[in-house]
Amino acid sequence: MKLTEDKIRELSIQAISELGSNASPDAVKKLVEEKIRSSNDFPEGEMNLSSGRVILTSFGLNTTGIVSSISAALSEAQCDILDISQKIMQEFFTMIMMIDITNSPKDIKDLQEIMKSIAERLKVKIYLQHEDVFRFMHRI
Repeated sequence: MKLTEDKIRELSIQAISELGSNASPDAVKKLVEEKIRSSNDFPEGEMNLSSGRVILTSFGLNTTGIVSSISAALSEAQCDILDISQKIMQEFFTMIMMIDITNSPKDIKDLQEIMKSIAERLKVKIYLQHEDVFRFMHRI
């Protein structure tokens, strides 16, 4: 059986229902992965849900150095920026990046902590999440 979007949606809905108020994106992802691994319906090659790509979203009042600070930190962590979109609307800044973290020695939790410190310093919001979690959450 192929791991289709419909099956992922079904498993995600089940996971959210089972987790109730504890249904964070990481908890849902973990439970969906466990359900897939415990099922004999999917070949081993289809059980690797993590693409190694993450989505970074940043927004806030525009200040000098936002893109530079984020890009420098990602470069230092050996991450590859695959795509970037930014927009400045009067005094407001928004940016979305797709980043490949497969060659980084840092995991997503480390990168989230780095981005948290940058966000606090620049007084902006920065969210970093796995692409597959982003996709799962937006399929439901």
